[in-house]
Amino acid sequence: MGRGASERTLRILSITAGAANMYCGSCLRDNALATELRRQGHEATLVPIYTPTRTDEPNISEDRVLYGGVNVYLQQRMPLFRRQLPWMDRLLDSSWVMGLLSKLSVSTDPSELGDLTVSTLRGENGFQRKEVDKLTQWLVEQPKPDVIILPNSLMLGLARPLKRALEVPIACTLQGEDLFLDGLSPRHREEAVRLIRDQVEQVDVFMAVSDYYAGFMTELLDIPASKMTMVPLGITMDGYPKDATPPDGPFRIGYFARVAPEKGLHNLAEAYVLLRGEGDLPPTRLEAAGYLGREHRGYLADVRRTLARHGLESEFHYHGVVDRDQKIAFLQSQSVVSVPTDYEEPKGMFVLEALAAGIPVIQPKRGAFPEILAKTGGGEIVEAGNPRALARALSALIRDRTKRDRLAREAYEGVRKHYSVDNMARQSIAVFERFTAGRQAKDWESVVTGAAAI
Repeated sequence: MGRGASERTLRILSITAGAANMYCGSCLRDNALATELRRQGHEATLVPIYTPTRTDEPNISEDRVLYGGVNVYLQQRMPLFRRQLPWMDRLLDSSWVMGLLSKLSVSTDPSELGDLTVSTLRGENGFQRKEVDKLTQWLVEQPKPDVIILPNSLMLGLARPLKRALEVPIACTLQGEDLFLDGLSPRHREEAVRLIRDQVEQVDVFMAVSDYYAGFMTELLDIPASKMTMVPLGITMDGYPKDATPPDGPFRIGYFARVAPEKGLHNLAEAYVLLRGEGDLPPTRLEAAGYLGREHRGYLADVRRTLARHGLESEFHYHGVVDRDQKIAFLQSQSVVSVPTDYEEPKGMFVLEALAAGIPVIQPKRGAFPEILAKTGGGEIVEAGNPRALARALSALIRDRTKRDRLAREAYEGVRKHYSVDNMARQSIAVFERFTAGRQAKDWESVVTGAAAI
């Protein structure tokens, strides 16, 4: 399907932050959006920074990585690397060095990255000024875009130099960076938030991925309401089943997300122990899949020990990191999916992926989960931080096949109606169209107000 009759071809430059060898929800979203924008006839360029991105769909990002992670780190640590060293920059930004970095298990623990985060937010006044200049110079040499998209508010240090160099609107996606900010030391968090707030004026529109997150970030970052809009997540349905067919075999309770304490696998394990204590259930299993960083291997071991204490370790299986085909197969094999997070989740992409497979979900009353399930059906919301409530909901679903089948149908249909990648791209273009039209009219204030009303 092409563009609407009123739409023009737009040239969109989207910056996306790589996460080394990890499948990253934000990377997946940015890549899916750029791909769909191209399919709808627009010129979308996806530029990775820090490291190459890893996606489970065809990756359309540029081969070149700007704001290279090795250089960024060394410039933070060693004054020598802040000098102009073209030969060294070429080496550190080379594809083979970036390829090596992407194969390593790189820590993204905020507690270790406070100074670097603050310096990056200072932009051209930070230790990474050379990287800002290199990125800006490269972009100036490319065809001029109609709009630039920054991947999150942690990259607002780029907003002022990019706007000055290219004189185009700047959009900023908001998609979960508060969790990183909360992991910083109190001193670094306070400084990072202050620096972000100081640069809000450089951004023309902030695009939150959920209504919950739009409200939360408006308050946290002191963003004017006129600069805030919401563009819902969208996922690519290619490869998912053609209908909602319940799986055969044992009742499988699935967890699909990064294996980390904040994602709540331990909560699901505790609920599973309570559930299996009922004693009169059919054959049941607990299965998990998702990225496991080296810093969280002990956490997974603790989850296994919890299950083992109750004689349930043989009923648990961790599938590891899965590619797209394996992901869809894993989800289709589950009877229900639950990721009972300990934080306010702004996106819930893993929920959308389960719904797309026609699998019901049970989620805590946190973040974007209630609005996703209110729009789509396909699941239930339970009290947050209450494994007993989660166990009761799981037990009821096990015992009621009619309810499971109904939720599966609603999941399948609801996610396709409200969270398709086509819808995400069209709503994004609706925002950008207003900016580019306003740019021609030199009426930025009215444009921003109009975008916020979408």
